[in-house]
Amino acid sequence: MKYVLLLVLIFPTLSFADIYKWVDDKGRVHFGDSPKQEANAEKVSLRVNSYKHVTVESNDLFFQDASPSSQKVIMYSTTWCGYCKKAKRYFQENQISFVEYDIEEDLRAKQRFDALGGRGVPLILVGKQKMSGFDVPRFERMLSKR
Repeated sequence: MKYVLLLVLIFPTLSFADIYKWVDDKGRVHFGDSPKQEANAEKVSLRVNSYKHVTVESNDLFFQDASPSSQKVIMYSTTWCGYCKKAKRYFQENQISFVEYDIEEDLRAKQRFDALGGRGVPLILVGKQKMSGFDVPRFERMLSKR
């Protein structure tokens, strides 16, 4: 499934085409833009999570257990997300310590991401503030408020 999403991101015109999934007689799973006359082909609906605008929220309901130790930078991410990579690179270049959780590899991280209202990546937390997406000036304002 990751590879289908990668193709959609690389070739934006493909995102308007229908995608089908089917299993051949040897049990191999295939994806394509037509069902290949397989009886078990099903149409796959893709939902690419990306942000049109970066948002920053501050809400005590999200962070009821916030303590001085929770003032660190936390990022929920995926391996394929370009904005996640940009944020990570920015943190490393500016010696900003952070904790990264991959929501596709860590079930508990995915559950926390969902509980925080995550709808796309990156989801960045600084203290009681939550940023959906990544933007350097907005992140720096968040960091200065912690």
